[in-house]
Amino acid sequence: MPIKEKLSILDSSIGQLGFVVENVDTMIQGYYEKFGIGDWKIYTYGPQILSFMTYKGEPTCYSSRIALGYFGSTRIELIQPLKGHTVYTDFIEKHGYGLQHLGIYVQNMKSSLEIVKKNGISVIMEGGGFGLDGDGHYAYLDTEELYGICYELIQRPLRRREPERVYPFLNSTFSHE
Repeated sequence: MPIKEKLSILDSSIGQLGFVVENVDTMIQGYYEKFGIGDWKIYTYGPQILSFMTYKGEPTCYSSRIALGYFGSTRIELIQPLKGHTVYTDFIEKHGYGLQHLGIYVQNMKSSLEIVKKNGISVIMEGGGFGLDGDGHYAYLDTEELYGICYELIQRPLRRREPERVYPFLNSTFSHE
């Protein structure tokens, strides 16, 4: 299939590694105790903060517990599925737990998705509204069969909600955001 418009989203570096895990608390404790990686911000993504959720183009409802941290300058997302059928549960059924996606930050989700769709790549799952102002949007692309990994497009919110908790609790002013 010829390229209709260059997928410039891959000109950006990979900004996030997303791992599906069995238990977020166990993983963040392990990363902290063995590697000193801390300041994990924990959230529950679901209908309480997401204004929309779709799976394979249809509205759906799911929830996941996530922890956000950093390996150096690379954002790490640990995802524990809690409820509903998602790309995460699909991954577990097919591969078990592990690296599920590579995240790419985009400035404009709407135009990025238009380019992706023009090139024949569909969206498997998406959600949005997790920012304080109802912004923030993510979209998982159907790229695993073609490229061996799922790509996630991420439009970060201008202002992020406070996490449910931080592990370990650090009294510091350092922040990646």
